[in-house]
Amino acid sequence: MPGGRLAIAGLMNPLTPNAAPPAIRTPCVLVCAVDPPSGLCLGCFREIAEVAGWAGFTDAERDRILAELPGRRDRIAPEKLGPKLAIG
Repeated sequence: MPGGRLAIAGLMNPLTPNAAPPAIRTPCVLVCAVDPPSGLCLGCFREIAEVAGWAGFTDAERDRILAELPGRRDRIAPEKLGPKLAIG
């Protein structure tokens, strides 16, 4: 094994320090609180099922949800939110 790394199907052994998983784009802003009337996170405007399943979604599924997020802000009472900021 050159360099002491095991290659399987073109992938490095996940136990090696150079095998970091690919980064997943996320709208999370670390403000994780659900607004009960809308069912949306007050930080990122995702539904709970979307937050929970995010890592398992395909890139296309995540892109579709990301495109919907700006329009979801209006589903939350304005007094529960801070100033309007751009998402994405």
